[in-house]
Amino acid sequence: MRAPRLRLPVLALILVSFAATISAQDLASFEKRTSMRKLANGLTVIITERRDAPVFSYATFINAGSAQETPGITGLAHMFEHMAFKGSDRLGTNDWTAEQAALKRVEEAYSAYDAARRAETGRDEKKVAELEKAWKDAIAAADKFVVNNEFSTIIDRAGGVGMNAFTSSDVTGYFFSLPSNRFELWAFVESERFRQPVFREFYKERDVVTEERRMRTESSPVGRLIEEFLGTAFIAHPYGFATVGWPSDLSSFSAQDADEFFKKYYVPSNMVIAIVGDVNPAEAWPVIDKYFGRLPKSPQPEPLAVVEPPQRGERVVTLRETAQPIYIEGYHRPSALHADSATYDVIAMLLSSGRTSRLYKLLVRDKKIAAQAQGFNGFPGEKYPNLFAVLAVPTPGHTNDESAEAIHAELERLKNEDVPADELASVKARVKAGLIRRLDSNSGLATQLASYQTLFGDWRELFREVDAIDKVTAADIRRVANATFTANNRTVGRIERADAAPKGGAK
Repeated sequence: MRAPRLRLPVLALILVSFAATISAQDLASFEKRTSMRKLANGLTVIITERRDAPVFSYATFINAGSAQETPGITGLAHMFEHMAFKGSDRLGTNDWTAEQAALKRVEEAYSAYDAARRAETGRDEKKVAELEKAWKDAIAAADKFVVNNEFSTIIDRAGGVGMNAFTSSDVTGYFFSLPSNRFELWAFVESERFRQPVFREFYKERDVVTEERRMRTESSPVGRLIEEFLGTAFIAHPYGFATVGWPSDLSSFSAQDADEFFKKYYVPSNMVIAIVGDVNPAEAWPVIDKYFGRLPKSPQPEPLAVVEPPQRGERVVTLRETAQPIYIEGYHRPSALHADSATYDVIAMLLSSGRTSRLYKLLVRDKKIAAQAQGFNGFPGEKYPNLFAVLAVPTPGHTNDESAEAIHAELERLKNEDVPADELASVKARVKAGLIRRLDSNSGLATQLASYQTLFGDWRELFREVDAIDKVTAADIRRVANATFTANNRTVGRIERADAAPKGGAK
């Protein structure tokens, strides 16, 4: 939040004063306008009334992301996000009975082809080609029953906007907005894709995801670096997996694998829906019960058992390319559920929020050794212990080593010097202002409510987080910095020019 006509200390005081009231006053206000129910099947639904305009937004969060994958099916959470727009046995087909039989033949043909092509001994190339052709012929036969894009067409015709979805390491989310008089249509369509999704055009969409991986990871220097960096930082936990999936998995997992993933994780007790806008709860709850109550009750998936072991020494991965040099380093930190999470948020803002941040002032403004420098935490997710990371992009004529030296100097300052009171107040104000801005729009608020309910089990934590930030002290920052920013806890990723001499024996 910037106000050029106000000096920063004045702006900080205003924001602190405003934010100090949000957790108590606004929480009470939101509680009056918010109702939450857990349906008989375990689905949690939150409704917040905002009658400013005759529209509403929603967010559906599934408490499963790439962290729920295992080797062999990486990328499947993201793949299911794509498939959730393909419809059901009622949407997207012109003859479900015939299509169902055709899709079964597709899976049988794929299973035979996949077994043949994976054979380690006695592989018959002619037989593999024949089986591949039979599989593709089965796909073509099944495609005759597909009504393309029926799901999105229905929403578009009803005046829907912002239809999209995302997959992260922690969750998968779906969202769009509609006129409030289309509420029952929304309830039908949204519940349909979770009642009985049909994995039609699965292998075509798998090719789309494979191409997405090529564009965003394999053809992107930053994408390649991040993938190598995370794989180096996490040696046991699935946070080390690429959310988009490994190439071998993308070329092998099946619609049957997707169905098993769906049945395990897309269960009502593992889902949260938040609705914000011109919605009357008294009228909405019967509609929600009617449609979402159809989802069958299933056991809650077991929690993730893998725990990343403590890191015992610095790890370094270097990519030698013709691309722009880039430097990133990360430090293991606890999950967002930890008591020190707010302290990490304040440290991140202190280091990298705008032109007054420490990294920007030192690396970009004063030394001019980097075109970009920033810190961020909760990477690549925050449900489990994750990374606090710092990234820098050197300017021409300067090196990653110079960026690293300057970054370490700033981290040492955090460890050895108390943050001045006025700087800490300013940073807290900016953190709080960011939290407040999330509530501006219906869609933003729906996303935040669903996110906090999924992660913390209580949407009210969205407001309590403001209190937690306000309680962070200079001593907290020094304590957390000393516990976190150590060489043994550090993973470094670099892109170095291919024509530059190797430094320090890094490989």
